[in-house]
Amino acid sequence: MTRIYDCSVDEERSTGMRLARSAIGRGALVVIPTDTVYGLAADAFNPEAVQKLLDAKGRGRQSPPPVLIPGIPTLDALAQDVPEPVRALVAEFWPGGLTVVLTAQSSLVWDLGDTRGTVALRMPRNQVALDLLAETGPLAVSSANTSGMPSAIDVIGAEDMLGISVAVYLDGGVAGMDYEPIGDRAGDTSSTIVDATAFATNGGKLVIVRNGVISRAAIEAVIGDALAPVAEQ
Repeated sequence: MTRIYDCSVDEERSTGMRLARSAIGRGALVVIPTDTVYGLAADAFNPEAVQKLLDAKGRGRQSPPPVLIPGIPTLDALAQDVPEPVRALVAEFWPGGLTVVLTAQSSLVWDLGDTRGTVALRMPRNQVALDLLAETGPLAVSSANTSGMPSAIDVIGAEDMLGISVAVYLDGGVAGMDYEPIGDRAGDTSSTIVDATAFATNGGKLVIVRNGVISRAAIEAVIGDALAPVAEQ
């Protein structure tokens, strides 16, 4: 039976984290809080688990999930040819609401979907998520919602949409409270996504492919003209 574990209560947090680790280990799905929205998590290195994640959301392989990581050092383990402007951004905004799309390490044995050799990475600013990631390693995590619906910002909203497709729900309160909802959709506290995969061929530019809680102005303040002008995006 799927249960919701209140991570503000020590005993429930301990039990929920233990069961979440176990669920990830056997290829099941877990809903976790992050600093932006709630996430639907699976073992990034288990193709069957990733497919379960896509099926639960009603998405195809053309929409591969991002990967959440426990720390900046993991960036180079999963991505190659990381441009210096990306390093500047993650130094400034990780942990936090910035996702970076990079070329994946060619040695990685995983199947996130039709990634075309790329990977979207983020280090969340949420202690429940970080504690779980520290024990499980990188997790494939997409927003906890079904396709076409708004991202869940609390565990009840996630459970209403995803139900028994999820083995464990970790309740970390309302997500996104530390951010202004300045993304592409009204009220949305999703992360900002910056694509660096064309950096070597587009004149050394990073491209914002989704507006989110980290503003364009904040990104430009860090990397200056390495951010592609709006007209080029």
